[in-house]
This record gives sequence, C-alpha cells and structure tokens, in this order.
Amino acid sequence: MKLSDFNFNLPETLLAERPAPDRDESRLMVLNRAEETISHHTFKDIINFFDEGDVMVLNNTKVFPARLFGNKEKTGARIEVFLLRELNQEQRLWDVLVDPARKIRIGNKLYFGEDESLVAEVIDNTTSRGRTLRFLYDGSYMEFREKLKQLGQTPLPKYIKRPVEKEDEERYQTIYAKHEGAVAAPTAGLHFSKHLLKRLEIKGVDLAELTLHVGLGTFNPVEVEDLSKHKMDSEELIIDQPAVDLVNQAIQNKRRICAVGTTVMRGLESSVSSTRTLKPYQGWTHKFIFPPYDFSIANAMITNFHTPKSTLLMMVSAFADPDFIKKAYDEAVKEQYNFYSYGDAMLII
Repeated sequence: MKLSDFNFNLPETLLAERPAPDRDESRLMVLNRAEETISHHTFKDIINFFDEGDVMVLNNTKVFPARLFGNKEKTGARIEVFLLRELNQEQRLWDVLVDPARKIRIGNKLYFGEDESLVAEVIDNTTSRGRTLRFLYDGSYMEFREKLKQLGQTPLPKYIKRPVEKEDEERYQTIYAKHEGAVAAPTAGLHFSKHLLKRLEIKGVDLAELTLHVGLGTFNPVEVEDLSKHKMDSEELIIDQPAVDLVNQAIQNKRRICAVGTTVMRGLESSVSSTRTLKPYQGWTHKFIFPPYDFSIANAMITNFHTPKSTLLMMVSAFADPDFIKKAYDEAVKEQYNFYSYGDAMLII
C-alpha cells in the first residue's frame, strides 16, 4: 500500500482540544473483524468484551514536562526548548528541539526561569531544529531534575492551540504511569479510570505492563509514497518476565490478548520468539507496522482515532483490514467522534 491510501478528509472541528469530563465516559467504537460489524458504546462498556483469563497489556511509561521556555543571551529572544532525551546524566547533556531554530547556534546560552537560575549552552547541531544542550546548574542531579520539572510544561501536541492548564498535568498521563521517559502520552490508556481497572481486575482480566517511552518520532509525517522506505525513530522498550508469563499463558489458553494502544502493539511485535510467543526485552525498537502484516501476539486492540497519513493509522489498518478501517473512519467522521490525543477510542476484536 502507498501513503496516499491513508488520506481522508478530517474536519478540524473533530480534533479534541480537551479530554472528556471523566476518563471512562469517552465514546467507544467497537469493530468486530470476524463479523465486520461496527457498534457504538461508552468506554466503560469495554468490560463487557473481556472475560476471566483475558489479558490487557498496558504501557506504563510516564510523560515528563518536556517543554521549556527560555531567553537567549544578549537579545532576550524567547525560545522554546523541547527535551527529547537525556544523553549523559553526569554532564547533563540533552537532545532537544528548539524553536525558532534559525536563531540558535553553537555557543549560544539560554536562560530559564524568572531568576535565570538554570542555564543551557548549545554545544552541537543534530538536525535542522535539533540541538545538543549542556545544562549548567550548581545543585545535585536530583535537584537539577526537580528544576526541570518545575520549569517544564506538559508537552501537549501542537494541534492543541490553547495554553497548557493545570488539568493537563493529570489528564495527559495514564493513571498507571510509573516510569518517566515519554515526551508524549500513550493516549489509548488515557481512557482508563481507577474504578474501571478495579472492575476489570474483579472480573479476572489480567493486566500486564511493558514500558515503551514514546518519542516525538511516533508523530513524524511520512514523506515517502513507498511505505517500505519510511524509517521510524528508535524508542526505548522494556518487557519484563512477569508480563511475558501473563501473555504467554493467555496465548496457550487461547484467550483474548488486548494491546492498549499502538505503542503496546509495537512493543509486543518487537519481541516475538520463533514459536510466536513473547520474550523479555530491554533495548530500543524502531519497528514500523503497515499493511499487510501478520501479527503474532495480540488479537485485540484499543486505540484512539488517528490523523490522515499517520503511521498510527497504518498500524491500525494492518490489524483490522484497510477497507474496514476506512469504513469505520467514515462513520466516525459522520458520527462526530473526537480524534487524536484527547479524542475517543476504538476497540478492535
């Protein structure tokens, strides 16, 4: 399939600027692949589609406040700095994006905070907008990280034009987030409330966890018509033995295994054994899934509604059949489902 196969008309009014008032009250579209049916529900109804012994796999990554605003030395120009990844803890080196990039050159210093107590020096160019920064701060490493948190903002996607609000600190984070390292939320998991997770547990549905630190590369536009030539950015992935045991037991017992989000699906498919079971993993993945693709682990998937030509839409189309997804998306637009990070959800079974 080609890039143009994944284009569709998405009205801007359907891009969700805010989350639903309650996490599990967002809308849920259910796609049954065997029967090729589409039905409409509320997210908390998801419990009706799972039974004892089924497994839901969650991504427990935690979003850190990655967006900083500083001022350039001498000119005082306001510069946005987006923290991508820490390169060296001891030297406090970070891989970042800067905006506007044309103003930022090697050797420039940036000052953060009203008291300018945090300073960064540009030491390298990595891409047109990418830079390597060395942060200069007198305190301990823990104090430095705390300072970054104080000064940083929740990294809402750029399509959300409103200012970041206090509510976003909680709502742009899953309730089971544990391990800090993501610069974007695994958004399919945002729909789960504590109450819903407890109900699933009581019903006997097992919850397995992996960690995939979502990077901005997930949202990079595909710029080649031939999808086989697109390269995904690498993201850190950790799958521990307890998760492996739960998933493989469910495979053995022919139970439903549900990937909660595209990040989980990518993680699971990055660590498949020769017997098509899951194996532990610690490292990086740049797996890109697009049709046709033979999935090995999950046989169900929860996902949000994605934007045209996105790698996320391509993965979902591989899982559910491109024509069926096109039909579902046409219906989602007609029924005015909310799209993207704070949008509604889809369950594919």
